[in-house]
Amino acid sequence: MTRKKICFVVPELGTARVFLLNHIKELSLHFDICLVASVDSQVLLYFKDVPLKTIKNITVPRNISLLRDLKSLRYLYAYFKEMEFDAVHTITPKVGFLGLLASRLAGIENRIHIFTGQVWHTKTGLFKYFLKTLDRFTVFNATHILVDGHSQRRFLIKNNIVKPSNSFVLGKGSISGVNVKRFTPNTIVRKQVRQSLAIQDSELVFMFLGRINTDKGINELAHAFNRLQQANGHVRLLLAGTDEENMTPRIKQIVKNTNSVIFHGVTTTPEHLLQGCDVFCMPSYREGFGTSVIEASLLEKPVICSDTYGLMETIVDNKTGLRHKVADIESLFLAMKQLADDHQLRNLLGAQGRAYVLEHFSDQTISKKWLEFYIQNI
Repeated sequence: MTRKKICFVVPELGTARVFLLNHIKELSLHFDICLVASVDSQVLLYFKDVPLKTIKNITVPRNISLLRDLKSLRYLYAYFKEMEFDAVHTITPKVGFLGLLASRLAGIENRIHIFTGQVWHTKTGLFKYFLKTLDRFTVFNATHILVDGHSQRRFLIKNNIVKPSNSFVLGKGSISGVNVKRFTPNTIVRKQVRQSLAIQDSELVFMFLGRINTDKGINELAHAFNRLQQANGHVRLLLAGTDEENMTPRIKQIVKNTNSVIFHGVTTTPEHLLQGCDVFCMPSYREGFGTSVIEASLLEKPVICSDTYGLMETIVDNKTGLRHKVADIESLFLAMKQLADDHQLRNLLGAQGRAYVLEHFSDQTISKKWLEFYIQNI
């Protein structure tokens, strides 16, 4: 019997490395899996033992560019027409728009998109309307719509992007879950990380991991931390990720004692770096799901996160972490102060957080949901 063929389309290989590796391994036992992405030779090394039939190098530009977008559309259409896939599955907004249009034109029967966050949520005016229209067009071209969180799905329904009848969430949510073997608490690793960053045993570390920009609530985090640091000289702030908006000078202006802030940059081993903190913070204005939150919880870190729609499933308020109002310095500061002052609460939230993630968000659990979806639908 001929095996059915599934093609995943992502903007770059790094996206597939973060979100799809375990799914590809699970699905490849039943289907032939191909991948379309902008290929980086360094990242390609991580795929040498991944059971893919092919990796096709097609670039989909992140920014809107009519000529480049038409070129990408033409390449995608030609490849889909040649390969005659049984399903095309797109990830991220721009890839979803072009990939599903190309696959529909090529006559692909099953066209799947997964929503992982909405860029337009923090935009205004005509540009917001334009971006929402692109998402609606993606839905129009899809035969199946997945969403990586229940609260995000409710948000999309409220904004007339999807309908209750044409969208669903696999399990409790999350696009990929977390590797429970990789993210295991380890006191030796914690000590090594803190020593490498010159963090004293007596210092309490608040940490952010992700893209460093305004939409992630970094300004509010810096202001709240500055207040906390002035009252408690034994706290540090660890920022890890790409500084997308040159926010480092701004943060140094906000935080009076700049020596208390550690600007780490990008990490390829979050399972190690996260061990060095005591509290994880995600004060985002918008979020699709918040994978770094459940990674931190799996390492028994109490979490402080905003009450934006996409983070609702990632923690249980007052059980695995504390919520604060979006873009609200005061409520963020109060949550940080509460955890800074209460060692027992930190331990309790951390332990309950790990149990919560193990029950709902292990990568094996999520991959089985993906496999069930494909077996039932293509």
